[in-house]
Order: sequence, then C-alpha cells, then structure tokens
Amino acid sequence: MGSSRLPGKVLKPLAGRPVLDHVVSRVASTERIDGVVVATSVLPGDDAIANYCGEKGWSYVRGPERDVLTRYASAVRASSADIVVRVTSDCPLFSPRILDDMLAAFDPSCMDYMSTNWPERSFPIGLDCEIMRGDSLLEISEIATDPYDREHVTPYFYRNPDRFRLVGHACARPLDHLSITLDTAEDYQRLLELLDAHPELVDPMVDVIEIVARHFDAESSA
Repeated sequence: MGSSRLPGKVLKPLAGRPVLDHVVSRVASTERIDGVVVATSVLPGDDAIANYCGEKGWSYVRGPERDVLTRYASAVRASSADIVVRVTSDCPLFSPRILDDMLAAFDPSCMDYMSTNWPERSFPIGLDCEIMRGDSLLEISEIATDPYDREHVTPYFYRNPDRFRLVGHACARPLDHLSITLDTAEDYQRLLELLDAHPELVDPMVDVIEIVARHFDAESSA
C-alpha cells in the first residue's frame, strides 16, 4: 500500500474489483496450484491488505517491509509448499495459462528455479512469474545477506548460477517492449483503457498475450 510511485495501488479498483483480487484469483485459476498465500508487510498501512484477505478468506502472512525474502520464507513454512510460485501484485492481468505451462515443465529433480525473466525477458512486462523449490527458497533465506537479495527475493538464485539449477521460460515471440504492469499512475490509466477496450480480459483464461499484442499493434498503427 505504501508504493511511492502509486500509493495504495494494491487495492485500487480495476474493472470493479481491487487489483489484489485480480492477482489472487488469476493465480488461483492455475490448474496446478494447490493454494495461494498473500505476503504483505507489518506496516500499519498494510492492515488494509490483511483485513481484505480476512474478508475474502485468503491465507496471508506478514513480515518486514524491506526483507521480503523473510515474508516468502514465512509463506513457505505456513503452507508447507514443496514448489513455490512468485507473482507480484503489480501484475493484475497475470496469465494462469503461462503458469500452467511453466509448472508442467518444472522438474524439481533437476531444477531449482525457473523464470520468465531469466536469462532475459521476452514476455510483456506485467506477465512475470517465477517458480522455485521450496527448500531452495528456505536455503537462500538463511544465507542471503545482501539487502538487495532480501528485498527482491530471488536475485540470489540467478546471481549464483554455479549453485542453483536455473531454467528460463520464453515467450513464443519477443514482446518485452510491451507493458501491462502497474507501477505508476500512467500504468493505471493504461490498464483502465485496455480493459475498457477489451473487457474480455477480465476472464483469466483468455489469451492475454494475443489480445495485448493486437491492442498495442493497433495503437501504433493508428
């Protein structure tokens, strides 16, 4: 809730529902997901998130504002998760279809970490997803000391490729120049306009990539 660029963005209304509702429901729509845990901070400003989770009956954990890695470790322990998926709350149009493909390909016997952004991004910004072994995440939560690693959760994985088995998941066509993330007021306006033009996007199972690519192609040629 304390985002400096867009305060309160997690609970901003989008197509009649808070942004957080879109993120959680889309992740929960993934066929291979057993449960969703919201990891928020202990700051008083984030009481609104905890209260909303309570109203919706969602599982949640709270932890340090900057040490987000500790929050994730708490979520792993609370859920006893063997495999962990990370989706951030600035991805309100997240696609469960992408996550299902990733989970189908993720083999914990020979992989520790998989990402749409490693070794480089190819999906539109705002469709980001990471998968990791739960025990590997708990391991880095014990050994990572750099504040950057602790705030951003997963850099320790890809900054130590000799220690962890890393795998990338690429988009069929490079669309990393497109953005449907929610970070600024301009992003919020773009999402409002996108959903107004394509209300079918509220369905988590539509082909988000195809609709977004078509929308921005039409914009650029107008």
